[in-house]
Amino acid sequence: MELNQISGQIVDAAIKVHTALGPGLLESAYEVCLAHELRKRGLKVHTQVLLPVVYDGVEIDAGYRLDLLVEDAVIVELKAVTKVLPIHEAQLLSYLKLSGCKVGLLINFHVLHLKDGIKRMVNKL
Repeated sequence: MELNQISGQIVDAAIKVHTALGPGLLESAYEVCLAHELRKRGLKVHTQVLLPVVYDGVEIDAGYRLDLLVEDAVIVELKAVTKVLPIHEAQLLSYLKLSGCKVGLLINFHVLHLKDGIKRMVNKL
């Protein structure tokens, strides 16, 4: 499956979850439900994936975790915040660089219409 197809499946699943649950829940609730919905669609999903920082040739566990890694290719960073800030976008870009993944989705469930809470980001490597 190509990256655009995977991303499309993630967005579609996120919209389904948001339609069912609405805004106002904790990020962790959306994470579990989105992972479940993606697995129902036959996608491989890992949650809370450790992302070490490589510094001076050494892998260091700095406490970074990917919310979701779908098909070992697309990072999904979930939020449930009033407003997505530039630091949230910078966080996803950093995760893309550290992991070597090319595509990431920043999804904020704390919006009235989920289409307004989705940002696709690309690591230009």
